[in-house]
Amino acid sequence: MKNIYLLAFLIISLSTFAQSPRILIVTAHPDDETMFPVTIFKITHELKGSADLALITDASGGYNGLVASSYYGMNLVDSVVGRKHLPLIRKKEILAAGDVLGIGNFFFLDQRDDYYNKNEKPYLEGRNWNIKFVESRLDEILERGNYDFVFCLIPSESQHAHHKTASISAIRAVQRYKGAKKPIILGGQAQNKGYTPGFTRLDGYPETAVNLTAPIFEFDRTYGFGEDKKHSYMIVADWVKACHKSQSGDMNQAMHRGDLETFIYFDMNGAARIGEVKELFDKINNSGFSKK
Repeated sequence: MKNIYLLAFLIISLSTFAQSPRILIVTAHPDDETMFPVTIFKITHELKGSADLALITDASGGYNGLVASSYYGMNLVDSVVGRKHLPLIRKKEILAAGDVLGIGNFFFLDQRDDYYNKNEKPYLEGRNWNIKFVESRLDEILERGNYDFVFCLIPSESQHAHHKTASISAIRAVQRYKGAKKPIILGGQAQNKGYTPGFTRLDGYPETAVNLTAPIFEFDRTYGFGEDKKHSYMIVADWVKACHKSQSGDMNQAMHRGDLETFIYFDMNGAARIGEVKELFDKINNSGFSKK
């Protein structure tokens, strides 16, 4: 009889493990995770999975904190003040956001958050960042993490060079991964309903090509439920955005905006694994306060 109970426990444990995905998020800056916070929240809180976050920059840029200057008692739109204080401030903010999201581990790679531009080449070529360190660190994180999925931002041409570099670095790290089963890497972005999908690949980087037979995977964070339909998962996104007080300008514009969290499927994952992503998003969309 004891053996039967033990077998039943093992079956239940294995079933629970299979439904508990492990996620690594790779982003350039604190607040980049606000593109898909509800997806992460639902994975960690409702699917009982786990999520870690690798942050590439030191977060010393981002001087748009006019209201935050009053909150922190220093001029956060001044570059000298920002360079000195923002790295620590923004690390504390991403830790606070991670508390909402259920992030287990943070990996800080501390590359210089130098200035806004769209040219990723100086970073990928190692002129502006220590790209060899970034690559080796991501390899180490993937090797130890046993992740099922990696989330990054969609590396579109219009994106900040730091975003493109972080995403391309994540894609290449998955390509290099030598473990028994590669994690699946997805590119995420917040969108409004009625958007037109446009990204297919970043010119010059074939590894960023999208599998055009795969659907775009979505979660609608505006869906209302509960008393008078006044509840929605948009509040989770707002909780996370509110943690990034030093970015009061950007976050003010972003608050309660972005209907959908959308994810593209990179072709380098292989067509055979599209079903695994579909299964994940079926669970995300049917867990918690869903439309079912």
